[in-house]
Amino acid sequence: MIYTWQDLLAQYWGGAKWQINLLVIANLLGGLCLGSLLGYERWYNGRAAGMRTYGLVCMASAAAVSIIGYVGYWYGGDAPVATPPDMTRVAQGVLTGIGFLGAGMIMKEGLSISGLTSAASVWMSSVIGILIGVGFYGAAIALTLLCMVFVTVVNRIESILPRRVSLFVNVKLSPEHNWTVETLAGRLNPFGLRLHEESISIQADASGTRWSFMISAQNRRTFISVVDLARDIMAADHILELDLQPARN
Repeated sequence: MIYTWQDLLAQYWGGAKWQINLLVIANLLGGLCLGSLLGYERWYNGRAAGMRTYGLVCMASAAAVSIIGYVGYWYGGDAPVATPPDMTRVAQGVLTGIGFLGAGMIMKEGLSISGLTSAASVWMSSVIGILIGVGFYGAAIALTLLCMVFVTVVNRIESILPRRVSLFVNVKLSPEHNWTVETLAGRLNPFGLRLHEESISIQADASGTRWSFMISAQNRRTFISVVDLARDIMAADHILELDLQPARN
């Protein structure tokens, strides 16, 4: 079948196609705005994934779902559709793909794991995009606001509620040290710190002995600062090196 330029213009740029394109474009802009709004909270808190990442994820999700609703207009409306595409499979593929992106945000350093909230929120931005793509604009706006309020408010609540502070300690001792587990626990007790004996790891060579262990304070409010703790630990005999890291897992 031979098409003229007039036929192609009417087929791909006709009035009905313009209406659908404008609606899809509105969905894209809505996904970009709501995703960027959600990403602003992460950017404000100094996270690597910010407004650009969240805006693109939300907009791409809205685009992938929006075009499924107009399958009859694909390829100018001339291509026969044997079976309508399954919207749930498209949404499943979007959420799975964004899940891989979120997994790349999760970082592990020592005993600390970070990026879990960013991974969950970027996955949530794809859900917002899906809601926009299927036309649930009010639900998408409400979900965006709920996510922002929840992350912000709960973060402040967590800073108020009591919790256990844990640190992972690496200490290198000179070869002539006389440390024992009981001695170590006795040094930590005056600071209100508890030694987790099951976490102790000892490595020894000719240059000295390296102790690795985890400590925790039952009351965060009575816990002295990490700087003061490091200074007090270094005041002990035979300590050559000291490394303190937060333990969050």
